[in-house]
Amino acid sequence: MIDSILRCRPRFCDTALPLGLFACSFPGSLVTLPGSDPTVAWWPGVLLTGPACVALLWRRNRPRATTAVAMACATAVSAFGYILTVALLGPLMTALYYLALRTDRRTANTFAFASIVCLISAALTAGPSDEPLVLKLLGPAAWLLLPVALGTTTRLRGAYLEAVQTRAEHAERTREEETRHRVTAERMRIARDLHDVVAHHLLLANIQAGTVSRMLPARPGEAGKIATELATTTSSALRELKSTVGLLRHDGDRTTESDRTPERTPGLARLPELAASFRHAGLTVAVTTEGTARPLSAGTDLTAYRIVQEALTNVTKHAAVDTAEVRLVHRADDLLVSVVNDGPAYANSPSPGGGYGLIGMRERARSAGGRIRTGRLVQGGFEVVVELPYHPEGDPQEAAV
Repeated sequence: MIDSILRCRPRFCDTALPLGLFACSFPGSLVTLPGSDPTVAWWPGVLLTGPACVALLWRRNRPRATTAVAMACATAVSAFGYILTVALLGPLMTALYYLALRTDRRTANTFAFASIVCLISAALTAGPSDEPLVLKLLGPAAWLLLPVALGTTTRLRGAYLEAVQTRAEHAERTREEETRHRVTAERMRIARDLHDVVAHHLLLANIQAGTVSRMLPARPGEAGKIATELATTTSSALRELKSTVGLLRHDGDRTTESDRTPERTPGLARLPELAASFRHAGLTVAVTTEGTARPLSAGTDLTAYRIVQEALTNVTKHAAVDTAEVRLVHRADDLLVSVVNDGPAYANSPSPGGGYGLIGMRERARSAGGRIRTGRLVQGGFEVVVELPYHPEGDPQEAAV
């Protein structure tokens, strides 16, 4: 209850402390050595303590001026011959505590040592002759150094707690930024997967549907085979879309058994299947491999597959060619993947820096720690060359796969 009153009424606390210290000056001015009679009247000590107690009203805002006034009053009290006890040194001790709390260590120590020198000098000059020398020297020094030490400790503890709070707030902000960054990266990855799946399968489905409509009157048998492959293409598209969109759903209580069934992650092992899917789109894809195959991380394997898939889709959409070559070169430190069409020219070819497909390929290569190069060939056509490390550090797609 008392603490709540003090917190609600800070002015009362600021006024009560000087009044209490002033009240202590009455018995303090009457203290004498055992067996000795008072040699100095009590009222000069009380009057000299009064200005120091009044100065304490500004101890928070003007700690230096408050300490200077308290030091002058305490020195005068010592010069009158009073024995320097806590009752008389209370105002100066309080002023030194707030000085150490509000200023730096050097300022507090300077005022403390200056006060000790002044008090000891006055006590040695005008103090009671029968007072022990040890009491004159050690008493003021001990009583004045104590509040300085307490104030400095309190100030350092407050600074430490503030620093801890600042670090905690910074860590919280960093954690939130990292979370947002991870969410953004995951959204970009899912967007790239959706783009690859939709662009590839819908393009093939559109070409196959057009071929069926053209061949149905004259060659219904072949049209029926292509229609069957069209159903396979759409089914594959639905499976991959389901697998990709399923990453956005994390409600385990409502997930069905079919949603929990893992889909086979695409990789370079499915390149022959990918190349065959372009056959009815009018594109013949040749896949060649050089060097000794080495195991790839799951993220690198998926990245290489998606880049090849997007590059071949771009060839089908934009290039006036019927052949393309996919070349895999297993080198000592990385895997080189190139997709080249050496036809006469591109029709409606994308610029080297434009198109979401090219942007997605660059993002995939960077996310796997690799490098990519795209551009037109001198003799015509377009090439995509990517270099991917076998096991990139911190593969961001490992967890997703």
